Amino acid sequence: MVSTSSSSSSRRWRWWPWLPLTCFFLSLLSVASWKAVAAAGTTVTSLPGFDGPLPFSLETGYVEVNETTVVNLFYYFVYSENDPDQDPLLVWLTGGPGCSSISGLAHEIGPFQFVAEWYNGREFPKLIYRPETWSKISNIIFVDSPVGAGFSYADTEEGSKSSDTKAVQELLIFLRKWLLDHPQFLQNRLYIGGDSYGGIIVPTLTLAIDESNYLGEKPHLNLKGYIAGNPVTDPQFDEDGKIPFLHGMGLISDELYKHAKETCRGKYSATSNAQCAHSIQAINDKITDISTSKQCTKDINMAHILEPICQEIYSPMSHNTVARDGMSRLMLESAAADDDDDLNKASYVLLKIWANDETVRANLGNSWEWKRCNYDINYNKVIHSTVEYHLMLMRKGYRSIIYSGDHDGTITFIGTQEWIRSMNLSIADDWRPWYVAGQVAGFTRSYASNNLTYATVKGAGHTAAEYKPKQCLKMFARWISGNSL
Repeated sequence: MVSTSSSSSSRRWRWWPWLPLTCFFLSLLSVASWKAVAAAGTTVTSLPGFDGPLPFSLETGYVEVNETTVVNLFYYFVYSENDPDQDPLLVWLTGGPGCSSISGLAHEIGPFQFVAEWYNGREFPKLIYRPETWSKISNIIFVDSPVGAGFSYADTEEGSKSSDTKAVQELLIFLRKWLLDHPQFLQNRLYIGGDSYGGIIVPTLTLAIDESNYLGEKPHLNLKGYIAGNPVTDPQFDEDGKIPFLHGMGLISDELYKHAKETCRGKYSATSNAQCAHSIQAINDKITDISTSKQCTKDINMAHILEPICQEIYSPMSHNTVARDGMSRLMLESAAADDDDDLNKASYVLLKIWANDETVRANLGNSWEWKRCNYDINYNKVIHSTVEYHLMLMRKGYRSIIYSGDHDGTITFIGTQEWIRSMNLSIADDWRPWYVAGQVAGFTRSYASNNLTYATVKGAGHTAAEYKPKQCLKMFARWISGNSL
């Protein structure tokens, strides 16, 4: 583990503002029984819809993380296609909170994807291998967290309740139990990764692992760093970045932006006066966020401002999900017939059809009904900002990469860059383009002796790997090997 050489007393002093969170971690650790049900994995060699045996090694299973409330987290483990014994171990967390990790597996960084362009509504959804999978160079555990996401479940009402801190603690228990059952990966370099609301969980879990290691909990986890894509981080920075982003992208007029800037004084997330509130309302009236709009509109798709909102798309053009006109109508009809907002996206429609097929569920080793994002979970958002957590991790010497899709209007690159600047880190390598196949793939800057790398992904939305999988794989491969982008 990479850490500073400060004294024990100074280390405890740095932790005192987070003492309630630390006490919560320790109280749950004290009642956790490491002799409880270990990770019972099922080897999956084929999947319905995939032609032939899988060209990668896949394991699925449950890990019980709380005996009292009977909480079980479901996981998908993909072995590295390169050298599983030596390649890093990446834990990947999907956002929401409440979204299934199969989104990462099938839509972002995993080894397969759905093909929508031929689907006629009668045949079984087709899967193909994704060559841009991050499992080419790393082992990846995709975890359904918090409880209620994907196939994870609890047998008690108390167990079904969750929060940021509870989710982190359950993940810490999950990871220790999983590694006890897979001891061959204990020495692999460990990285925690995720996107969207994972921006809250990833740095918090990384800090919890560091503190647990410091306290001597077993097994020791070989933690090296973390990855955060399009990350939710702090409501002030996240929200305040949206108005300048929309203006810079030409989506609101100079006059409207100027009035908002003057009346709100750059603080758009908390309107301080009636004129500011009026300006923000005028801007919001022109924009519809996909997370709140249930009907097709002619407004802006905030997940990717260049893509239509009324289509089986707001999906990536690069995702092999471009459909014929008939397919487009089919997806819209499917979406209209279902209350799940996510069904506007063709590949998400196919995923729901696929994951709720009895043959698929039996193949994956479970029988629970699946929903891509379960927003009905009983979840309490108690961590409102992780900026200080990032700063603490930088001081401890952990490596990190934070990246943004530069066309993401939900968590904008402007807001993300602003909270990174607020940490006052020294710049190691200033703003410059980074390249894939001779073309500019985005722009990057590194801080704190190259411990923190920030990158934009050109042309990507929310989340970046969905829209630019080739570029994101190159970015990850360079960073994980210790090279600059």
